Amino acid sequence: MTANECIKGRRSIRSYTSQPVSHEVLSQIVETASYAPSWKNTQITRYIAVEGEAKSALAKCTSLYRGNGEIMENAPMVIAVTMLKGRSGYERDGSFSTPKGDRWQMYDAGVASEAFCLAAYEHGLGTVIMGLFDEEEASKVLKLPEDRELVALIPIGYPAESPDAPKRKAVEDLLSFQS
Repeated sequence: MTANECIKGRRSIRSYTSQPVSHEVLSQIVETASYAPSWKNTQITRYIAVEGEAKSALAKCTSLYRGNGEIMENAPMVIAVTMLKGRSGYERDGSFSTPKGDRWQMYDAGVASEAFCLAAYEHGLGTVIMGLFDEEEASKVLKLPEDRELVALIPIGYPAESPDAPKRKAVEDLLSFQS
């Protein structure tokens, strides 16, 4: 599969079969995703694979949009994407290297999340990146240490659907040139 095929073929999947996700395959996906670029190679993204009762507890942290809880319950596994705080975009003395301040760490976690989803797609798995959840409650369920922040939840499993690609904007709307 080419990068072009992978990027254009991947969809947000919200319905999964009951087939479990192999821990070995998940390890391969994370190993691939670890090559995502990050600020000064800080590699701040960490993944937590959530299954069973913990997944059900996590699904209850979606009062902002209950549909996300149903999607998580339907998936055999949910990946909690977390990041190490205070490293990406910072210097060793704690000052910011960029006027973006602490926002750069979200950029790095986003790049890593997309790399994760593309690697999962290559293995025949479907994913959807979720941002609507009660972060405080979900962090408690995950027992996150103080130096970590929850970024996104990604249900993962074998797709039970094959949605069409949503309409895309024309290149002319997305790209401009300056001289």
